Amino acid sequence: MSIYAIGDIHGGLKGLTQLLDRMPFTQEDTLIFLGDYVDGWSESAQVIDFLIDFSKTTDCIFIKGNHDVWCEDWLRSGRGDAVWLAHGGQGTVESYVNYSAVEKKKHFYFFADMPLFHIDERDRLFVHAGFTSEKGVVYEVHKENFYFDRTLLEMAMTAEKNVSNTSMLSSNRLKYYKEIYIGHTPTINFNVDKPINVMNLWDIDTGAAFTGKLSAIDIETKKVFQSEPLLKLYPNELGRNKA
Repeated sequence: MSIYAIGDIHGGLKGLTQLLDRMPFTQEDTLIFLGDYVDGWSESAQVIDFLIDFSKTTDCIFIKGNHDVWCEDWLRSGRGDAVWLAHGGQGTVESYVNYSAVEKKKHFYFFADMPLFHIDERDRLFVHAGFTSEKGVVYEVHKENFYFDRTLLEMAMTAEKNVSNTSMLSSNRLKYYKEIYIGHTPTINFNVDKPINVMNLWDIDTGAAFTGKLSAIDIETKKVFQSEPLLKLYPNELGRNKA
């Protein structure tokens, strides 16, 4: 059985289906999606439809991202956060224009049921953004950190330059888990178009919302699979490049 971690989709259904076609997964495998399914390209609602159906035949774990929290709030209340609307949310609202109240409610429950993190039997953590507690995710006081925090990645990148992850100087946040898989921060911010590995942390968000590709990684072999850049798959759109 293989386990794959998949980065931020951001409404790019064409990227998602292309990526899945390029992956050698079987029904015996598990796919762990790291959050941010919506906001960016024009098919956010359609991504959710696809994932709901896909999970009926494939073992999936859907971690909740910050954009998913915003979309869930909108589906519940009908009111969109101003920051969300300006960073892809408006396109998501438009993708729901032909959806009934019943269909929207189904999507709301899909978001509401998402866990904020997953820890497997080998102490590997999967979370959208990060956490700040030195005692691990179970002791995190501010749950928003699971989908907003960037300090975990920043700390790992700084620590890698100075100490090994077995050093007493290395943060307990890194030493607490065998490996950590996140999304949230596009690797293209660092001029890298593939998942980044720093110490025992892997960032799988390769900027599909912007100019990058959608990526997945086999967490045992570390083999990476990618779609084409989403800009190429949606030539008449800008995604979140217009934000």
